[in-house]
Amino acid sequence: MSADGKWKVTINTPMGAQTVNVDIATSGDTFTGKTESPMGSQDVSGKVDGDKLTWSSNITNPMPMTLEFEATVSGDTMTGNVKLGAFGNAPLKGERIG
Repeated sequence: MSADGKWKVTINTPMGAQTVNVDIATSGDTFTGKTESPMGSQDVSGKVDGDKLTWSSNITNPMPMTLEFEATVSGDTMTGNVKLGAFGNAPLKGERIG
């Protein structure tokens, strides 16, 4: 499994669908990357375990919270879940775009 590349990820939050572009570069059991969305860009890093990726992201908009991501990559698709702090969970889906 290789998650390397550019991804378009949609998170179905209680405030509606949010789209984030993610650029991922794996190295062994870790990865680094960058997210870009209408709310800004952020460097990210996380863990790789087989076909699963996990990482967290601190956001300030619409309010400060830590998002915890867990995603499974299968070919050119990604599915998973985002823990939205005290606001529960939101499913995510992604597709490789480059």
